[in-house]
Amino acid sequence: TLMGVPYQSLIQKCIEMGMLVSINQRLDKDVIEILASDHDMEIQFIEDTGEEEAEVIDDSDNLTKRPPVVTIMGHVDHGKTTLLDYLRQSSVAESEVGGITQHIGAYQVKYNDENITFLDTPGHEAFTAMRARGAQITDIVVLVVAADDRVMPQTIEAIDHARAAGTPIIVAVNKVDKPAADPERIYKQLADNNVLVEKWSGKVQSTEISAKLGQGIDDLLAEILVAAEVLELQANPAKRSWGVVIESRLDRGLGAVATILVQNGTLRIGDPVVVGNSYGKVRSLYNERTEKVLEAGPSTPVQVVGFSGVPQAGDRVIGYESEKEAKETSLKRQRQIREVSARKIKTLTLEQASLRMKEADLKELPLLLKGDVHGSIEVLSDALMKLSSEEVKVNIILKGVGGITESDVLLAAASEAIIIGFHVHPNVQARELARRENVEIRLYRIIHEVVDEIHSSLEGLLAPTIEEQTTGSLEVRQTFKVSRMGTIAGSYVVSGKITRKNKVRLIRDSIEIWSGNLSSLKRFKDDAREVAAGFECGLLFDGFRDVRVGDIVEAYEIVEIQRKLENPDE
Repeated sequence: TLMGVPYQSLIQKCIEMGMLVSINQRLDKDVIEILASDHDMEIQFIEDTGEEEAEVIDDSDNLTKRPPVVTIMGHVDHGKTTLLDYLRQSSVAESEVGGITQHIGAYQVKYNDENITFLDTPGHEAFTAMRARGAQITDIVVLVVAADDRVMPQTIEAIDHARAAGTPIIVAVNKVDKPAADPERIYKQLADNNVLVEKWSGKVQSTEISAKLGQGIDDLLAEILVAAEVLELQANPAKRSWGVVIESRLDRGLGAVATILVQNGTLRIGDPVVVGNSYGKVRSLYNERTEKVLEAGPSTPVQVVGFSGVPQAGDRVIGYESEKEAKETSLKRQRQIREVSARKIKTLTLEQASLRMKEADLKELPLLLKGDVHGSIEVLSDALMKLSSEEVKVNIILKGVGGITESDVLLAAASEAIIIGFHVHPNVQARELARRENVEIRLYRIIHEVVDEIHSSLEGLLAPTIEEQTTGSLEVRQTFKVSRMGTIAGSYVVSGKITRKNKVRLIRDSIEIWSGNLSSLKRFKDDAREVAAGFECGLLFDGFRDVRVGDIVEAYEIVEIQRKLENPDE
């Protein structure tokens, strides 16, 4: 977008270089430099200020073992929430607290004197949303599948997301206490989706549990610790803190509160931190049982109070030694975001200008169509194309079958198009990207609703008809010459009315000799806002003095009338 080069030519160049890339793929520094030099452009890499400064060299002496971070995923009603509830209760029972008063989205469970951090996320969507924001925080995924059901589409999606993140999977076959339970059938269906469990000579760990009764939970926790041992999870508590926002909210008493998972280093009360592009100071830390803590080490989830604004899920949290340093980093980031935004707007405006110059006065509405089946898309495309006229036209830049993806949003952002989804929905990453890029996504289920709304939008692009409407007619019956002011026309309102804001034209012998604005409108010696028919008034014209008795003055106003687009069905 910043280069103003069609993405197709960049992809073609990458293919020539032996790289198969897609529109939404991140390129490394060297490739970007080659592509830019090919188009005679200079590029400047903006460093993500602060992240390098937060790094401290890790050596074997200061690295310690850290707890694994586990996300539980799976299909709806397969027992994710029941499993989380059971783990939560056991955690509460150990600490002799009657119940967790505040749900914070993450908590720790102790098993065999070792901690395990669980992320309480609503399935794979939140997991993917975090990944879309570049926050890779999960070490292990526990895939919950009901033994009395089957491997569902959402289960397969969860497997795909875990694979894309390169995260090891542990299969937990739940509801084994039910009469209809058949774990072997589940293992077979998983094998069909390239997930071979150890029982079937594969590499994926599995365990059979009943989250309701607590059966097999110890085995699951043991499997998690085994997987963590293999991963050799280590962190450096001596570093400055480094973490990620899991969720955030605005509390009436505390202000902005964020649940943060500390990934490295130690976060302490009083630490200045930068979150996203804003900074704050840690005023207080709470664990999952809302107990105050003084510090949080690696893989520890805590509620943090002290941010100036509510941070977004997935934002990086970086601790600093001084508040001055944190504030400087925050201001630099805000400036960088402003610069990039300004450049993006400028580029798009220039592209629009050149397009309009090529197309003369032709106005167009760019659309990107996505639907569930090819037939519907063709019918919808034909119906929308029929709406085009000589002045305004529908420009369908892409039509395709399937859900709305990130590449669709990027294409719509570059073309300033509106995305129309017919019986399809955007995925989490696409919705997040559309929010950032300000791309409008409209979802429909009925074809005529789409046609009606686009019809209305095209009518808005039509240039309005400008008409003059006469509001009143006056006759000049006497003139008065006043020094330094000009000639005042003593007039009688024959019909309608005249207001101070009206435009006026002067007619003499049926010929218009002048038109313009009034300098003043008076009734006797007082200024008047309007004068109606049957009354006399004094008029002073702006820039015209040669007014004579018998002249006719017409008051009028210019009205814009919105034109209607001819409906092709009529």
